[in-house]
Amino acid sequence: MKKIILIAALACSVSSFAQVRMPAPSPAQKLTQEFGLGTIEVNYSRPALKGRSLFKDNSDLAPLGKMWRTGANAATRISFTDRVMMGGKLLDTGAYVLYTIPGKDYWEIIINKGLKNSGLDGYKESEDVNRFKVKAEKNGISVETFTIQFDNVLAESCNLQILWGTTLVNIPISVNVKDRIRAQVEKALAAETPNPGAYQAAANFYYEWDKDLNKALVNATKATQANPKAFWLFLLQARIQQGLGDKTAAKASAEKCIELAQEAKNDDYVRMATDLIKKL
Repeated sequence: MKKIILIAALACSVSSFAQVRMPAPSPAQKLTQEFGLGTIEVNYSRPALKGRSLFKDNSDLAPLGKMWRTGANAATRISFTDRVMMGGKLLDTGAYVLYTIPGKDYWEIIINKGLKNSGLDGYKESEDVNRFKVKAEKNGISVETFTIQFDNVLAESCNLQILWGTTLVNIPISVNVKDRIRAQVEKALAAETPNPGAYQAAANFYYEWDKDLNKALVNATKATQANPKAFWLFLLQARIQQGLGDKTAAKASAEKCIELAQEAKNDDYVRMATDLIKKL
């Protein structure tokens, strides 16, 4: 009877211990970044230094010259919903594994198709999609926990940034969306009866992307005619006219923006239009 009770007590103890949750030593993180006309997602695990050596010959963590899963646990994954350029090569949509080979001055970046790999186990060079090198830089501070983040995110370019210890690595990513946006704009304008919103989109595109101020002004004018209460369109029109050097027209458009924005109780546009007039 005592033996049965002892076994039951041990079983209860093991069961209780199994239910205890502990923080993950290398917690997982998922990053999602809108980029271009799509999205980039990164899934990785974040080890901490904990006093160990890093990025050195035969270091405890990520020794120089040896392939690394770029994190802890499973290999880091990166996926794209739109085609992008990395290392001068076009990558199709889909998911990939991100391996790296740290070096003293340069890191080798490896994009691989081995999604079923367990860390480095199962890696095949034949499944590499791309290999290229990027410069290793010194960070101003020491980062304790391995970090991947997006930096300098612009319309057609961004950096996938790796930080750990005092090392910083920027992996450039780019995308060509300008031509696709132009095609969309031209198709919308070519409709038998264009949607009034197409004029605003076209004005923004020709002003901000194509730098064709004459086309931008034509479409901004049509947009304000279609929506004469849209104070934001008059500010856009004023900026285009300012860029064309037509100060008189720019002032008139900015004043119209102020009038309409005051009616709508939008102080931000009143301020922006006022600032534009001061710069004329």
